[in-house]
This record gives sequence, C-alpha cells and structure tokens, in this order.
Amino acid sequence: MTKTRGHSAAAQALESRPSAVPALHCPPKTGPIQLHMSGFCAIDFGTSNSAIALPSGTGVQLVELESGHPTMPTAVFYAVEGLGAYQEPQRSYGRAAVAAYVEGIEGRLMRSMKSILGSTLATQATDVGGGRSVRYLDVVAGDLRHLKTMAEHQAGHTLSRVVLGRPVFFVDHDAKRDAAAQAALEQAAHEVGFIDIRFQFEPIAAALDYETTVDREQVVLVVDIGGGTSDFSLVRVGPQRRQRLDRKDDILANHGVHIAGTDFDRQIEISSILPTCGYRGLGPTGREVPSKVYFDLATWHLINTVYGPGRAAELKGMNSFYSDPAQHTRLMKVIQQRLGHALIGRAELAKIAVAEGNDATIDLGVLKAGLKVAMKQADAIGAIDDDLERITCAADCTLAQAGLARERVDALYFTGGSTGLKPLADRIAKRFPTARVMRGNRFASVAQGLGLHARRMFE
Repeated sequence: MTKTRGHSAAAQALESRPSAVPALHCPPKTGPIQLHMSGFCAIDFGTSNSAIALPSGTGVQLVELESGHPTMPTAVFYAVEGLGAYQEPQRSYGRAAVAAYVEGIEGRLMRSMKSILGSTLATQATDVGGGRSVRYLDVVAGDLRHLKTMAEHQAGHTLSRVVLGRPVFFVDHDAKRDAAAQAALEQAAHEVGFIDIRFQFEPIAAALDYETTVDREQVVLVVDIGGGTSDFSLVRVGPQRRQRLDRKDDILANHGVHIAGTDFDRQIEISSILPTCGYRGLGPTGREVPSKVYFDLATWHLINTVYGPGRAAELKGMNSFYSDPAQHTRLMKVIQQRLGHALIGRAELAKIAVAEGNDATIDLGVLKAGLKVAMKQADAIGAIDDDLERITCAADCTLAQAGLARERVDALYFTGGSTGLKPLADRIAKRFPTARVMRGNRFASVAQGLGLHARRMFE
C-alpha cells in the first residue's frame, strides 16, 4: 500500500469507502400474495462461486447445483465449435464451463461477471468467437436463469420472488455507479422471470447464519472475503432478535474494500508468472517495456481485450522493445493461443498452495516445455501484502465507524472463499485478541443467511 505522509494505514483505508451504506431494495410486505407469486428463493451470486437457498421445514436448504456440490463456480462457456452461421452458441455453466475451456473447445469462458456490474462494460457486447457477440449483462442474466432453473427443478414449482445478495459496495468511491450495479443485477433478475426482487448485504446474511448458533446476545464482526470484495459488518445478534424482520438497528457498522481473491491471483500472476513473458523486462536502451498488456492479462474480464486483431498486431510489432527475444515470443504465444485464462488459473492454484501453508511450483509448460517457476510462500505473501493490509485496515475502520472498543467484539465470523488464506485470517484475528474466532461454510454461509432473510420477507 502506498503510504501518505501524516496518514495512518487505517485512516487511508477509511478513505477508501464512502461512509454511507447504499440503499437496499426491500419494499414492505403487502398482505396476501397470489398463488403465482408463492415460490421464493435466495441467491448468492458471487464473483467466484454461486449458491441458492430454498425454504425447507423451519429453515432453508441449499440447492444441489452440480452433482455433490451445493455451490457452483460463477462461470459460463460459450461454445462455437462446429456451429453454422445462424446457430446460437452452446452454453455450459460452472465446473462444466471451466472443463470445456480447459479441453480447448473453441469458444469463450466468462468468469467474474459480477465485476462488470456498475461499469460501462455492462451494456457493451463482447466477442465469444466465430463472429458472434453477447452483451455482458446478458451473460449475467443467462447465469441467473440457469441458477433459477436448477432451483425450480428441486422446488418443483415456479420461483417468482428472490432475495439477492450484494456486497456492501459494488464500486468504490462512486455512489452512482454502485447504485447502477444493483440496478443492473435487478434488471437481469427481472429478465429471467423474477417478479419480486429484494436485496440484502452479503455480510449481514452471513450474520443471520451465525445467529442460529448463539444462545446469548453478542456483537459479531462478520468477515466476508470472496473473489471480488472484502466486506466487514459489526452486527448485534442474539436469540431474542432472530425473528425481527427489520434488523437495521442491529447493524452497528459496515465497511469494506473492493479487494479479494481475484486480486490475490492477479498479484501472484504479475509477480511470479508474467516476468517470464517480459513484465518489468528491459529493452536495448535499458528502458522498461510497456506494462499495460500484463495488467490486462492478469485481470479476468480484460483478458480477451488483448486478443483483438489490432491489439495483437500492435504487440507483435513491439519485438524490438525487448532485450530478451524469448520474453516477447512467450507473450505472443499467450496472445495467439489465448492462454491468458490458463495463466491466471495457474496463479490461483499457487495461491491455494500458499493458503495451505506450502511453497508452490508453477508449471508453465504451456509457454515452453519444461518451464517452471518456484514460488516461496513468503514471496507470495509479499506480493499480496499491500492487499492484505488494506483488507485488515478495513476491519479497523469498521470498528472506528461504530465507535466500539476492540474488547466489545465477542466473535469474528469468517465466511467467503478467500478466508481460507490463513495468513490473512490470522492477521485480522490478531487485531481482535479477545474475540472468539468462528468459521462458517466458506462458500455457503451467505446463501443460507439470505435464505433465512427470504423466509422472513416473504412468509
């Protein structure tokens, strides 16, 4: 993190998010609901993974989205291989989408679609191969439609009402874009057939899930770190509060930063993988080669922008910028063979090894036979240290917003896939030495909490 003279790290993190929490779309209950509106569900449409909760008995159950899995990677693959001029691309979702991409089927893999909400990309179209294009927002809607269909298959009836999770902030520093992001997600939900659409903050949903386990009133800091955002909420929970529909008085503070798991992947790729393709390499005059292409290659939703004919031709003509011709050759191989997502996948695997406390060997045989890069855990943590510090400072800022002493926090509740990164969880826990550390289902706690909230909203 870049330090500013006279400002503490916590103060800088506090400046990273507006203090006002965006409004949720939660209209009041309005009496009896018609039969065609009776079905409801809750969807955690995550940057990396998604899950759906349905009412079951007095609680909720998660939909089995794939065999043996209650969660599914938020991914869609548009296959265009062998299609005629007027045929629509064949779509696959989740693990099947990733597998189709890995198998080398001609087409386009789309991940981290949530990241485009609130950006100008949402209304733009993108090439999926074979001269075909699709709007980014239609990609989001298609994924929601698939999730809805799976839920309806398990429920046995149409689902017309939904509670959707949302991060505390889709977009940092820009309230209008943040509102636009929620509006875009709501539009996509309407397009797939949902009529009554409500929103709940993802970390608040996680607090509702945690609340089912407590037998006394507590103040819990929910630490929800996923693929795209790291959100913190100080929430008052307790057995006497569970049935209250309006919990806004129990929310003591919300804060967060738009940094999480995909950013860790990005930093690891930039620091350990892309130098083999010339990142921070020097030219014949000693000048560093242009770096923009490397940052685009390390960002999921920008990778395909590098493959366009004009951009590829420009980069090909830059061979004289490189002192080491092998670096430029590898860069062009990434572009010509569309290996950007494969490289970021290798960075993700390295991150997982680090999360488990191990060093990693990154296999880059796709660039050159036998090419491998050794990455020590300490080096990986160093590469993402600024991100870890900004996330940890966001926890401090949440406490500052509430005006609460650290000792008043009874528990830390960790949820979200990236809380599996032990150095990050340990760093946050050290800030709250008297708090009990609790862990929910990293991939399902938010969906379960959204489901509980949906029951209270719709029943």
